[in-house]
Amino acid sequence: MTRTIDGRDTPLGIGGIISAIVVGAIIGLLGRLFAPGRQRISILVTIIVGILAALLGTWIAGNIGAERTSGIDWIELILQIGLAVIGVLIAARMLGSGRRSTL
Repeated sequence: MTRTIDGRDTPLGIGGIISAIVVGAIIGLLGRLFAPGRQRISILVTIIVGILAALLGTWIAGNIGAERTSGIDWIELILQIGLAVIGVLIAARMLGSGRRSTL
């Protein structure tokens, strides 16, 4: 559900879904950019991490009162990218091992 300007909830349409995917891809790619080292994860995992980071970052920003500001929501954006970095590192550790055993 999304909230309109007058406070009514409306179902998330196809435009909202596409927007979530695009924003998730951007946040996920920024997370990969700022994450140290090499991440061996797919672009799909990157997008999923980005979507989750964007949603969680928006939720946290709303709970601390930093969701709506005039201009760019810097605090929300920093939260989202920080969460994406953490998510990318976790995903890379869990899914992208790519390491060879030295036995």
